[in-house]
Amino acid sequence: MQENNWDILITGGTLITMSAGMEIIEDSFVGIKDGLISAVGRNNDPGFPTFKAKESINASGCIVMPGMVNTHTHIPMVCFRGMADDLPLMEWLNKYIWPTEMRFINKKMVYDGAMLAMAEMILSGTTTFCDSYFFENTTAEAISVVGMRAVVSQGFADIFMSDKVKADKMMNVAERFVNRWQSYAPLITPAYFCHSPYTCSPDTLIRVKDATREKGILFLLHLLENKDETDTILNRYGKKPVQLLHDLGVLDEKTIAVHCNWLTKEEMTIFADLGVKVSHNPESSMKLASGVAPVPEMLIQGVIVGLGTDGCASNNDLDMIREMDTAAKIHKVTSMDPTVMNAQTVLKMATIEGAKVLGLDKLIGSIETDKKADIILVDMNQPHLTPLYNYYSQLVYASRGADVKTSIINGKIVMKDRQLLTIDHKTAMDNVRKIAADIINQKLITVSV
Repeated sequence: MQENNWDILITGGTLITMSAGMEIIEDSFVGIKDGLISAVGRNNDPGFPTFKAKESINASGCIVMPGMVNTHTHIPMVCFRGMADDLPLMEWLNKYIWPTEMRFINKKMVYDGAMLAMAEMILSGTTTFCDSYFFENTTAEAISVVGMRAVVSQGFADIFMSDKVKADKMMNVAERFVNRWQSYAPLITPAYFCHSPYTCSPDTLIRVKDATREKGILFLLHLLENKDETDTILNRYGKKPVQLLHDLGVLDEKTIAVHCNWLTKEEMTIFADLGVKVSHNPESSMKLASGVAPVPEMLIQGVIVGLGTDGCASNNDLDMIREMDTAAKIHKVTSMDPTVMNAQTVLKMATIEGAKVLGLDKLIGSIETDKKADIILVDMNQPHLTPLYNYYSQLVYASRGADVKTSIINGKIVMKDRQLLTIDHKTAMDNVRKIAADIINQKLITVSV
């Protein structure tokens, strides 16, 4: 009999591994040591080890699975949740979001918004996310306190870089941000984010992409979110957005294009050939009536696609389980084909494929030995989850974020039995309420009743 001294031992429950073979293990065990998954198996199998652990978790009645990977969001924008709804994208941006950001973005707003957003994400099963915003140094500090895993992307837009002096200053700030976090915090991966081809000039796009190549980090941007973007870029530069980016040399395997609602088959081929990854954010795009990304066609072409929520200003939540349900159904109805985007495919997008998009698939996204222990337990003993015939279908079509019972990130329990252990969510809520009150008091937005 083998003996193991583990930090955490999870026993019972059904293990959804999301490994290459998509193994499902009933009455499973997972041993965790030093932040890593040390052993995976079935209880009482031949050679079943004698377990010793500092903490044991009984997962009976639960699905044990990798934590969700949210490939795109702007977590401080939780402060703008519900502030400006039922509007077209450009009106939403120009009249509400950008003016409010110009007035209210500061380190305290970013920190307080980040804390509330992470509480929401952990409570709904997300263990890794990719954030793209400003003052990301402050966001990274909040992440370090909470203990989530994140790609943290410092934002660029020409509105904040109106002359060479400001542009140089912003690049210097971004470089210090990367230097600070690239080797200091193992849970944080720094990156750069250009808002879009219509808010960043070719010079900005090239300069930022060159900086990412020098640092060996990811480059992200919004692309083809709405239909008008093609005409805007075509009229401005004489090229469509993807062709412009291709000619500028900013598309490669370390580029993540967010949205891509109007990507053509020819452009999908370019993405597949160059290794460009895509973050699919269906709920935000639906709410802004921006379009529906042709994800089934992208997958056929070999483009790697992950799932994201976008920010709370346009979604209006950070619940990846809810996002899975939407992602599966929107493509069925738009294609009039109920077989596309089946539950297994969508669950992959929310876990292992999302990890691939972020370049973290060797570390997370599946439950296998020697990977990081980012694990959630979903309580299946619920009326809306009874009966149970297919695990993948039940997770995608019937589960809710509130069904997540326990979350482990990097081998540390951050939520147990629905109780957050690294965030005081009531304080986070109060802090964001004060920010909202300031916005209302300055008459940037009115309260509808």
